[in-house]
Amino acid sequence: MSSENVERLWKELLLEIGENPNREGLIDTPKRIAKMYKELFRGYDLKQRPKVTNFDNGKDGIVYDEMILDEGDFYSFCEHHVIPFFGKYYFAYIPNPNGKILGLSKVARVVDFYTAKLQIQERLVSDVVEYIWSELSKDGNQPLGMALIIKGEHLCKTMRGAKKKGLMTCSYMKGAFKESNITRNEFLNLIK
Repeated sequence: MSSENVERLWKELLLEIGENPNREGLIDTPKRIAKMYKELFRGYDLKQRPKVTNFDNGKDGIVYDEMILDEGDFYSFCEHHVIPFFGKYYFAYIPNPNGKILGLSKVARVVDFYTAKLQIQERLVSDVVEYIWSELSKDGNQPLGMALIIKGEHLCKTMRGAKKKGLMTCSYMKGAFKESNITRNEFLNLIK
């Protein structure tokens, strides 16, 4: 991303909406936006995609094949109006007893990476799960199941257009979470 181009385009945009880009409060705004965009849209730079740290299941004497959950916050931009959407994610997986255990802080880093670009929630849940799944399956022992639910408020609905609370929920499930009602219901009950 060229900072100079972003600055130039924002000066033009400020003029188009009726602002004066040389006004005291706006003089450095295009420069600040260019700097901010490098952070907010780092998801386009594959060199910044986090490595998924994982460990051999059972290496420390404990073989784990039960559900592991993680939850956290996320922030992204709707690709249709380039307005933020944000909310909570709920991630779960069941490790393969002969496979890998996920370094759990990596879930937040992967979510942060895939939210750092123009996005839709349906693609976001898929991107996160498919990337983590593939990283944990490299030794041929894929996880027994994996699920992600994301609940997001979309400001493109809340502050414009319909002007109603824009809450949306999407899920993406693989393995036991997709195939077993019991596993799926356990996950859903745990995140309530």
